[in-house]
Amino acid sequence: MPPAGDREGYWGPTTSTLDWCEENYAVTWYIAEFWNTVSNLIMIIPPIFGAIQSVRDGLEKRYIAAYLALTVVGMGSWCFHMTLKYEMQLLDELPMIYSCCIFVYCMFECFKMKNSVNYHLLFTLVLFSLIVTTVYLKVKEPVFHQVMYGMLVFTLVLRSVYIVTWVYPWLRGLGYTSLGLFLLGFLLWNIDNIFCESLRNFRKKVPPIIGVTTQFHAWWHILTGLGSYLHILFSLYTRTLYLRYRPKVKFLFGIWPVILFEPLRKH
Repeated sequence: MPPAGDREGYWGPTTSTLDWCEENYAVTWYIAEFWNTVSNLIMIIPPIFGAIQSVRDGLEKRYIAAYLALTVVGMGSWCFHMTLKYEMQLLDELPMIYSCCIFVYCMFECFKMKNSVNYHLLFTLVLFSLIVTTVYLKVKEPVFHQVMYGMLVFTLVLRSVYIVTWVYPWLRGLGYTSLGLFLLGFLLWNIDNIFCESLRNFRKKVPPIIGVTTQFHAWWHILTGLGSYLHILFSLYTRTLYLRYRPKVKFLFGIWPVILFEPLRKH
């Protein structure tokens, strides 16, 4: 239920089954949760450039799909937090399931022939997505969605740990950084949910520039957005290593990680 004292704005009454700790329409009349909305930019813009670069490099379509899926999640989350409407909530939550299914497919197909298709895994993930979608539309229970999403993330974690333990140990830094950012985001997500009333009272007593740093759901977006982006890089790095390319992680402007590689030259 929406926290007490929240105001209404441009988008009218809240119809979503979730309303987060950020005060509604506190920054602008046009955006319900301002910081929870704009923090999604990290999930929207960088993956678009990643997808463009993947097309230019001639990478397999599943990696283009992974980048674009992360962008769709960010756009859906933007719409949800901007409006707090149930339809927009679905546009946020269901793509989270679909994008994770794409990530799972990429991770489990890292060590296959180039441009191969695993129809059995593809069918299983599509069926899983359809079942989750159907059940969630029926029960409208956020905990169900969170458990299903958690199962997919746990699968990705297990696969990543396997790769950095038994296949490419030198990728531990990239793999564990991705995982660490995601876990830190998850911790802040829980703090935001459990201590919402205390956080709101604190924000009333401090200057806005300090209060905004306690918008932990927005931090969840930033940390998991970066963690998911790094996970795609990790998956892509693993794949291009197997295909005998020379992948390297570079930092644009000294801050933003991208993957560059060149095919192994034939002698």
